[in-house]
Amino acid sequence: MATLSAPARTEPAEAKKAAPKRGTDTPFKRRLPLLPALLFVVAVTQLPFVLTVFYSFQSWNLVRPGSRHFVGLQNYIDVFADSTFLGALLNTVVLTVVCVFFSLLLGLGLAILLDRKFLGRGVVRTLLITPFLILPAAGALLWKTTMFDPTYGLLHFVFGTDVDWLSEFPLAAVMAQVVWQWTPFMMLLILAGLQSQPKDVLEAASVDGAGRWRTFTAITLPHLSRFLQLATLLGAIYIVNSFDAIFLMTQGGPGTASTNLPFYIYQRAFQGFDVGQSSAMGVIVVILTMIVATFALRLMFRTFSVQGGAK
Repeated sequence: MATLSAPARTEPAEAKKAAPKRGTDTPFKRRLPLLPALLFVVAVTQLPFVLTVFYSFQSWNLVRPGSRHFVGLQNYIDVFADSTFLGALLNTVVLTVVCVFFSLLLGLGLAILLDRKFLGRGVVRTLLITPFLILPAAGALLWKTTMFDPTYGLLHFVFGTDVDWLSEFPLAAVMAQVVWQWTPFMMLLILAGLQSQPKDVLEAASVDGAGRWRTFTAITLPHLSRFLQLATLLGAIYIVNSFDAIFLMTQGGPGTASTNLPFYIYQRAFQGFDVGQSSAMGVIVVILTMIVATFALRLMFRTFSVQGGAK
């Protein structure tokens, strides 16, 4: 007895036409809509940097028309031989390290307090975040006029002294304002780390009889290590480029006591009109910032497993 075979299934011609062809959806076509944004970013960031590198190899002072000529690496040699530049570099390192350390320490303390439940916690969180939401220029003017004024400032009212803080302690005054500005940023990052702790581990530690300090040092602090590193690196990237506070509070003075690299570049470019050396300084600062940013990005990828946990 012969078996009857089922007729072969035939798809309609319309379905065949509608089926997409394999290999047509290439990675280039998927990324093509991003091309205008990429071109815009290159135009507004990379082209100016290329021009800055080009100008850094030339001797060009705007007050001497016709003096522009190619000098090679002489601008870079002069920059590293400039004692004011080296002093500004030292001030930048001190400002960055001190501000990041105290911002991180205060942010850790505030985050631990805000991680607990208490009446009005939402209002307190909002008030503590406020300094980070204020424009840096407005914050610098606020501290200059209401805190450090030798006659009407709050410090004069509290301590009863006529100390001109911005003249006698210029770098410390700038550090205080920067720490006040960036502590909420550190607090938010650390608070996110605290709230991501597994509660069952904390409950198990409490059942085992571990005290608060033991739980913090053995469980909470290791869990926060990546968040602390991330906050340190991101804070360093932003604080190393501080300009508003120094420009509005001390003008880099007295002398060069509070001058950092961004402000010194501004002085050389817009007050000394030296395009060549200011461009060389800008290239050096960009390179140093890129080194820090590279470590920050690697830490971010490793922390949040952006690349599937690849280091």
